Amino acid sequence: MTAQTAPVRPAPAGRAVLAGARTTDEVLGDLGTTGAGLASDEAARRLKRWGPNAVHSHRARAWLVLWHQLRSPLLGLLLAAAAVSYVVGERGDAVIIAVIVALSVGLGFVNEFRAERTAQSLHAQIRHRTVVLRDGRPQEVEVTALVPGDVVELKLGDIVPADLRLLSAAELECGESVLTGESMPVAKDTTPVPPGTAVADLTGCALMGTVVHSGSGRGVVVATGAEAEFGKIAAGLSGHQLETEFQVGLRRFSLLLVYVAGALTTSIFAVNVVLHRPLIDALLFSLAIAVGITPQLLPAVVSTSLAAGSRRMSRRKVLVKRLVCIEDLGDVDVLFTDKTGTLTQGRIDFMRAVPVAGAPAEEVLRLGLLCTETDLDDRGRPVGGNPLDAALWDSPAAAAQRSALGRWQRTGVLPFDHERRMVSVTVADPAGGAVLITKGAPEAVLERCAEVPETVRGALAEEFAAGNRVVAVATRPAEPGAALTATAERDLRLAGLLVFLDPPKPDAADALGRLAALGVTVKIVTGDNPAVAAKVCHDLGLTDARVLTGAELDAMDDERLSAAIGDTTVFARVSPEHKARLVRLQRRTGGDVAFLGDGVNDALALHAADVGVSVDSGTDVAKDAADVILLEKDLGVLADGVAEGRRIFANTIKYVLMGTSSNFGNMFSAAGASLFLPFLPMLPSQILLNNLLYDTSQLAIPTDEVDEEQVRRPAHWDIAFIRRFMICFGPISSLFDFATFAVMLWVFDAGPALFRTGWFVESLATQTLVIFAIRTRRSPFWRGRRPSTPLTLTVLGVVAVGAVLPATPLAPVLGFRPLPLGFFAAVAAMVVVYLLLVETGKRIFYRAAAAPPRPHPAPGHRHLRRRAARFSTAGRMRGAESTAPRSPHRGPRPAGPVRPGMSQPSNRGS
Repeated sequence: MTAQTAPVRPAPAGRAVLAGARTTDEVLGDLGTTGAGLASDEAARRLKRWGPNAVHSHRARAWLVLWHQLRSPLLGLLLAAAAVSYVVGERGDAVIIAVIVALSVGLGFVNEFRAERTAQSLHAQIRHRTVVLRDGRPQEVEVTALVPGDVVELKLGDIVPADLRLLSAAELECGESVLTGESMPVAKDTTPVPPGTAVADLTGCALMGTVVHSGSGRGVVVATGAEAEFGKIAAGLSGHQLETEFQVGLRRFSLLLVYVAGALTTSIFAVNVVLHRPLIDALLFSLAIAVGITPQLLPAVVSTSLAAGSRRMSRRKVLVKRLVCIEDLGDVDVLFTDKTGTLTQGRIDFMRAVPVAGAPAEEVLRLGLLCTETDLDDRGRPVGGNPLDAALWDSPAAAAQRSALGRWQRTGVLPFDHERRMVSVTVADPAGGAVLITKGAPEAVLERCAEVPETVRGALAEEFAAGNRVVAVATRPAEPGAALTATAERDLRLAGLLVFLDPPKPDAADALGRLAALGVTVKIVTGDNPAVAAKVCHDLGLTDARVLTGAELDAMDDERLSAAIGDTTVFARVSPEHKARLVRLQRRTGGDVAFLGDGVNDALALHAADVGVSVDSGTDVAKDAADVILLEKDLGVLADGVAEGRRIFANTIKYVLMGTSSNFGNMFSAAGASLFLPFLPMLPSQILLNNLLYDTSQLAIPTDEVDEEQVRRPAHWDIAFIRRFMICFGPISSLFDFATFAVMLWVFDAGPALFRTGWFVESLATQTLVIFAIRTRRSPFWRGRRPSTPLTLTVLGVVAVGAVLPATPLAPVLGFRPLPLGFFAAVAAMVVVYLLLVETGKRIFYRAAAAPPRPHPAPGHRHLRRRAARFSTAGRMRGAESTAPRSPHRGPRPAGPVRPGMSQPSNRGS
């Protein structure tokens, strides 16, 4: 029966520590619940009262995005100088500068906030569920919906969703390294510990964020959210995420421009002061130059690219935990993946039971149904069971057995683990006797059988050769009431085999071909039989696939295995440690490695990979370790993600190269012109307006297509490459600026206003139109893929605005004068010659360009932050004081006085 609705008197601080020192009956009484859990309406009331089980919010916050736009020290200096200019009487220029800066900040804010909203929407689609007893029966609920008093089921691979006082434990061990730094798993039981026991020694509790390493258990929730021991640490973490290689590249590029801008600004200001120009004008001009060379909208362009890519990927059933993971996915050139559901359909069907020694097939099936570690819901289906158990229970043959199963009572469970590769139960038969039933990998079960007929081994080999998955079932008499341990799995009598079918996907061969065309090498890692894996690969056209087994991997040192990985396609009967070792050794070659897996045994490899990929139906620990979640397990979808990541990187680099060539060239021209002109070559407000129009034209870059050769292999940040590009193409831009200066002074005899107007129009046209040449490495540029319609219209529209602006009523306010028609003919000729010269330089430059390096940044505290993101919500957090940042390896701070239940810290980014 479920607990009655009653006011729950919260316990004082340190709920897990206090609960561990009390008996289970006392804890249940304190929480106003029973071993059967809460009623659904009571759980809803507690959730409303205490809020979600979360330590972070992934809600997009406008003020934070706005701060990202405003925190540039250059903008602050520019606005301060404009304010001083306003005070000393130059109010028109000051107001114009303030308006242009506001428009620039607003443009970046709108685009970046839209990207944040996209990220919030994607994050909300990633589901983390747990099995809980409500209304007296097991059901799956969202982790964030847990409340104190809920009774939670734990099984192998689960991430403990809250601080639990254990009510039962069967060989339960939890890995608590995320809390204590201790690498070895901790054995758990239900015995109370002495009062005041340290968190690391709470053997009677399973703590939030830790991982079920082996066994199973059941516990009642005593603390959640920021009041859980993990929550105290996670809530104090900075919202700043660890940088990916993509973000490191962006930061280094920004530092490069800061150095360049600093040098130019200082020198220009010094020159203008020496030439006795007005101090305020010289300062504003210098700061405007610095702002002009700084790609202010680079974050907006990157965010827009990533957000647009994430929306496209989400429509293809791919979710990313962080937008920058899309670009990391594009860096991948080796993919390790499991077989089930990736190369095969993943829709496992039970085919038949193969009995031994004339026993009826129905008996083998019945034993297989009884031997499960999961509980059944009110429809008689396992809740949260493995795919093979689900296929067995869904089969038509199982329907006829369900009525008979009610006469058997399960009395003990020894859960599955990846060392034994089997699960065992003890059941009381209808006659009152006790029977041990073991079910698992055939090799493991047959080793423990007293006698195995040779015909069985032959039948097993035939099933493997046909590509079928096989589970062996064996029994032996058991002693009633005896504890079930691994030592009991001996002298078994083989009952028979359960055969399952998981055929190859019809489109798997095409997906493998697409990945190969993208330069991604696919390698299969599976715990399945080598013959089964080889048969699936053969059916998909991988006829010459070399196979290595886990035993063969153990016989190789790292040097030999590194050499063997390149020639091997299938790694079969491998352990979790084998998978992680393969990933680690492959990364040493310098390539970026992705790992696709959804099981408990995949977590180590997912953490070791550059990009971890899991599926929404995967285990908790696999989804926690992954960077990318597939709503459908499909290599074709993954190929889309790789291509999308490379397209995004290529489009980002377009903007970067534009900023380093055109902007640098124009600012270098301004510095040179200020040496010989008796006036400023362009007013500060005109420089900022030029920069705003230019950046507006570049916001359409994320919609652009890229050439096929740019997605055939990964591309990486190379600051040396960008610097060489700037040095090569910047002077080409400056050459035409100086040509414009000559035309304005010697042909049109221009004064200050006309000179500035002419250079404004020419510089905007050249630096904006050059995107058509820089966007492709093909020469001439019109041989590349056509630019997107939004990009073409935006670029041409900005050029048109720049040409028309001097003839509008705004011209006098901005310091412009109408230009003679002959000037436009000169500009058109210069643009044509400029693009031709850029094409010539492009051929020479790319012929000599070197491949970028491939660094692998250290993971830092990535695992802790990933797990903290699991306990997050898009809603507002309930008020509670945040804790200070603390190392995850020092253990949690001693519990202080806090309110019980689900109080949450203030909003912090996850």
